[in-house]
Amino acid sequence: MFDVWRRRRAIQRIKPGDGRALKRFRWWQTLSRSLFYLPADSGAGRPVVYAVDVNQLKGNENGDTEAHLYRDGRRFERARLPAVFPIEGGAIEVMMSAFGLRRCHFVADDGTEQQLRPDPRSAEGRRARLDRERPGLSRGIGLISLVLIVVPLILGLPQTVESISRFPPLAERFGVFDSPFDASAWVNIALAISATVGSTERALRLKYNRWLDTVAD
Repeated sequence: MFDVWRRRRAIQRIKPGDGRALKRFRWWQTLSRSLFYLPADSGAGRPVVYAVDVNQLKGNENGDTEAHLYRDGRRFERARLPAVFPIEGGAIEVMMSAFGLRRCHFVADDGTEQQLRPDPRSAEGRRARLDRERPGLSRGIGLISLVLIVVPLILGLPQTVESISRFPPLAERFGVFDSPFDASAWVNIALAISATVGSTERALRLKYNRWLDTVAD
């Protein structure tokens, strides 16, 4: 997911942690906080547990959203997103979209990937539990979320093209494109809400498609 240049830049943004203890996930943080865990090996035969904590509504001193890496319950490092934290045997990669995390994976040195385990009390953890316990219902919700994104995309894209085509230099050279859909303001608001709901549900599963979700962003 990270090319060499972006990976090097992300690593350079890492700042040391202050050793602060990891706070327990609270129910009122469901829509604002993401917390993921990764059991690992310290390399000396002693198991360690890493945690990635992202508060999506709280920025750093510059207003940027940060990922905080905890090692055995203590804040070890922090970095502005997108973030890459090198650890034993690979690195933890963290990326964010407009609707939540799009990536929180451990990438081993051999290239294999493993998604970190969400805290069971978080929104991502509750969604993962539904997927385990009610797989049929989970697939149905996933399909609905896809429809909630695709329909606004199909109906909204021609209107966007029409708006762009009205830009005078383009209109003079190519003419104005007439959208086959002429939705009212209220319908467009409903379509925007639909895409937001669908994209948020996909973010809870860390599902991201560069074509579908980039447009939704």
